[in-house]
Parts: sequence; C-alpha cells; structure tokens
Amino acid sequence: MEHGFSEKGDTWPKVLKDNSETYGDTRRALREKHYGIWQPSTWKDYYLRVKSLALGLMSLGLKAGDKVLIVGDNAPEWYYAELATQADHGVAVGAYSDLTPREIQYLAENSEASFAIVQDQEQVDKLLQVKDALPLLKKVLFWSYKGLAHYKDPALMGFREVLELGKAYEKEHPGLFERNVESGKADDVCAIVYTSGTTGETPKGAVHTYRTLRAGAEYHLRLDSWVEDDNIVPFLPPVWINEQWLALGCHLLSGCTLNFAEGPETQQRDAMEIGPSIVFRGARVWESQAAMVRARISSADPIKRLAFRVLIPVGYRMAEALYKKERPGLLRRMIYWMADTTLFEPIRHSLGLQKARICYTTGTILSADALRFYHALHLPLKSLYGTTEGGALSGARNEDIRLDTVGPAHKETEVSIADDGEILYRQRGTFVGYYKNPEKTSEVLKDGWFHTGDKGFVRDDGHLVVVDRVKDLVRLANEETLSPQEMESRLRFSPYIKDAWILAGPEGLYASAIIVIDYNSVGKWAGERRVPYSTFTELAQRPEVYELIKQDIDRVNTASSPGSRIRKYVMLHRELDPDEGELTRNRRLRRAFLEKRYRELIEAIYMDRTEVPVDVRVGHDDAGTGTGRTMLQIRSVEGAGA
Repeated sequence: MEHGFSEKGDTWPKVLKDNSETYGDTRRALREKHYGIWQPSTWKDYYLRVKSLALGLMSLGLKAGDKVLIVGDNAPEWYYAELATQADHGVAVGAYSDLTPREIQYLAENSEASFAIVQDQEQVDKLLQVKDALPLLKKVLFWSYKGLAHYKDPALMGFREVLELGKAYEKEHPGLFERNVESGKADDVCAIVYTSGTTGETPKGAVHTYRTLRAGAEYHLRLDSWVEDDNIVPFLPPVWINEQWLALGCHLLSGCTLNFAEGPETQQRDAMEIGPSIVFRGARVWESQAAMVRARISSADPIKRLAFRVLIPVGYRMAEALYKKERPGLLRRMIYWMADTTLFEPIRHSLGLQKARICYTTGTILSADALRFYHALHLPLKSLYGTTEGGALSGARNEDIRLDTVGPAHKETEVSIADDGEILYRQRGTFVGYYKNPEKTSEVLKDGWFHTGDKGFVRDDGHLVVVDRVKDLVRLANEETLSPQEMESRLRFSPYIKDAWILAGPEGLYASAIIVIDYNSVGKWAGERRVPYSTFTELAQRPEVYELIKQDIDRVNTASSPGSRIRKYVMLHRELDPDEGELTRNRRLRRAFLEKRYRELIEAIYMDRTEVPVDVRVGHDDAGTGTGRTMLQIRSVEGAGA
C-alpha cells in the first residue's frame, strides 16, 4: 500500500515514531544478514533501539547541538546512531570506513564532534590513534565487539552497554525521549554531509536541516512511487547525500524495508538473495558491474560467447524501440522473450537485479554505452542529478528516460544557465551553508541560487543535459571542446579498464589517455593467451596489453569528433589509490592532485617521447616497501590525428 508521506512528521525521529505506531510489530523495517541468516527487525524494534540509544547518549552527556561522528560500513547500527543523535537534537556526521586516521581526525576536528560511534576494532584503533588531538571528543562507542575485549581506554564503550544505560535512564526520566522527539522542528540542523573533495581541497561540511533533506526524499518519491513492500539493499552508508535522501528519507517516508548485507565483500551475493526492487548506486559501481559481466562473457565457453553476440543486439533493438515509443511486432517480441529468458534474466539475477523496477545512477556521468547496455538487459536505469549542497535537481520517469540526459527538473525547482553554461538552481532542499566556512558558502550560494560548477543546458523537451565540470572542460587548440568525464566513462565500460584519465596537455594540444588496467580481467585474458608476467607493472607494460586496450580507445574514438580523439595513451604501472589522495572515497579522480603527481609523465607525452621512467614499489605483487625504476611506454593511436 502506498503511503501519504507528506502527512508524516516533520523530522526523521517523528517519522520513525509514526511508523512504529502505525506498523508496530506487524511489518518489517530492517533485515540484516548475520552468520548466513537474515534477521528481521520490526518498526517497533527499530524505534525502541533508537530510543534506548538516544537516552544512553544523553546519560553520557550528549547535548542539543552536539555533533556525533559515525564511521563504519552499512549496518542497522548506523541508522540507529543517526536517528538517536537527531532525537537528542544533535547533529549526525558521517564518514567512510576506509578513511585514514588523519582523515578521520580532520572530520572530527572540523565538525567539532563530541561523540564518535564506530563499527569495529579497525575504526576504534583509528580514533585512539588521533584522540589526543581531539579534546572535544568525549566518548567512542562501537557496535562490533570482536577484538576489543581487552581495550581499557575509558573513552570506549560498547553499543549494548549504551542501550542498557538508556533503559535505566528511561526509568529515571520517563517520557523524556518522547518530549525530545516532539519538540524537534523542520528547520533544526540535523546532519553535516561532507563533500568528496574532488578539487583537491579538504572536504567541506554541508549543513542540512530536516526540511532540506526531506525535500530531496520527497522529490524522489514523487518521481517514482515507493511502497511498503519495496526492498532496498543500500550500497553505501549514509555518508553520501544520495543515501541521506534515499536510504534514510525515502525509506522512512515510504515504510519500505532496508536490507543489510553481511559485509561489503558479500554485497553482491546477498543482494541476489533479496532481489531489491529499488536500486541506487554511483555511476562507478554501475560501470564496474557492466564491465564484470562483459569480462565473464569474454572468458566463457564458445557457446556462451556466441549466444551473447547473437542475443545482445536483440536487447539493444528492443531498448531502441522503447526510446522511440514504438510498439514492436509480434515476431520481435517473441524473439526478445527468448533472449530475455535465456540470457538477460540470468544476467539480471547474477547482479541481484532480478526484481528491480526502479534503478538510479548518480554521482558522475554514466556513459550512454553503459546505460544502453542495462536497458538492453531490460533494466530501467536512469541518471539522477543533484548535489550535496544544492539538493536533488532532476530525474526522469521510467517512461521518459533519455540516455543523454538526467531528466527534467523536479517540480518546485528553478533552473538557470549562466552565460558560461554553468547550471544554477534554487529550491527548498538547498543547504544552509558550509560548516564554519561562510567565505566558501558565499562563493557557491548567491541570492539563493546554488552555483553547481557543472556545465549543461536544458533541452526543448525540458530534459537537463550535464556536460562536465566547468573547470574540467578543455578548449583544445583546434577550437573544439573536450569533455574528459564522458570519454573516461566510455573507456571504463571496457572489462579491461579500471580507471581512465583524459587530459589535453599544455595549451590543449590534443587528448591523451592514462589508463589503469583491471588487473583481474586483464590477468585472466593474458593467462588464456600465455602472455607472461609476474606483477601488475609487468602486465600493464606488455605490448599485447597495449594492443588490447587500443581496441577500446578505437571504440571511443570512433564515436568522438575527429578533433577530440585520443592521440596518445599510457598504461599506468599501478592502481590509483584513495589513501594517497589520487581518488576520492567514491573513486572520482582528483585531477589537480594527479596533475602534480604525474607532471613528468604528462610532460613526456606532450614532448613526443615514447617512454618515461617512473619509480615503482618492488616486492611480491608490487606490495613491498622497496622502490625501483621502470619504463612506461607512450603509444600513439594511428589514424586519431596528425
């Protein structure tokens, strides 16, 4: 049954309380896989755990306005922590589990966190390592106890103990939790959501209220109807703004079920068991899944490879007919049914998407190649557009998806295109400002208009097209404009390419590509062809691998205008690493940092050299601590330009 979400309370704790009173023990709210068994929690369970945790935090000294840093992978405890913090009129601050101790310290310092709620021993160790530099931090609470039995630091406390404190505090202060929840207001600050830091600057904390976050959730619920029987398997914890809108907001407002995998490494397998009906992932995840399918097909037996080559065009033709709103004839529908039964449905199942009726891609541009591939598999994948600061802006209904757009702007939003093509918009979901950073706030928020930094335009049909970051677009020497993001996404559609970095060199001479191979799929390809190698570096520099990757560069060049085609390419000797600042935590390139780190390589490409020496780590699988030198080959792409 569909819910009147607009009638629910104006804060997330109020919505949780409303759901508990409406559903009680009759409906499942959460489900977590633990030791191979799915363990459900009802809406009443959900509410009572949040209540006990909130009261436990109050007994430990959490006050209104205090910040609580939450660090860990996706788990019910993350949601308990955020909602309990908010029920106490505190402010939730999320952090990815793979952050370094220094990055954790920065977020805790910048947000002035007084409590940290973390997952396990790994996160506890990070906080203890930097605790002396965090005088405001009072307590570090953990929800996974393994390995922590002998830790004696007085700042540490387990989740279960805090819940017991909360139950005892309830007896001493009956009705306090309910009064706190009731006194919350829509315009209370409830979360600080940090930006990804793609510019190379330190992340900035975007301050949000219930009103601004709820706006994003409601826009999505009006775009697509979520119902109580829907299941979702959130891919990331609510660090990211999209998870705040969808996994938290839409989940609470619709009454659907959140399902948590046993761990990040079992996410795919556990999703297959659940078969979520609503799926939202970053573009990089969709790209990697498409590449994984294509890699499996390329290494399958000849019969399966032949079936894929014969049947995938059937899917493409059916998808094309749907874009054009054509009704295929009986014969075409019968052929498609056969292709769907024998090929597409098994692929959807292997991806855990067998029941998916709503599929969102967000974050960066997803290439038309990847979108077309998923539509051929009969998955209605569509691009959404929104920003951490500006809020959710656009999305298309399933019957109105266009591969090259991010859909029309949501109702109640205003869009303007600046003279330089930058997308500006304003709406009720726009953030309050950057935490403790009014100067940066005034740079991006002017007269209520949020300046996105993205270039785009609105088509005659009302659909918004996002081209690229304004600062990343390159005016080439031949007067053409190069969009690096689009070409990078099309390259990553390859099963053999993990990362791609497009650059134009000094004065925009021409496009070049620095490629990071997918070690597993390229290694399997090399093994089948008896190509010898012992390390990542050796494999990446094999001439056979250069020829393999050239096929994908030729594919991308064929679809590009002659003046913007890739003319040089290099196989990088190692993977790009978020821990070294080369990527953000959601795997977006930090271009300014990369340009500094690989300055000599870039200079060599545009000085027409054919190779360049670089330092490499030596040891088993390049993971040792010693260093050595190797030569990276710089190849020209024949026919790509003079």
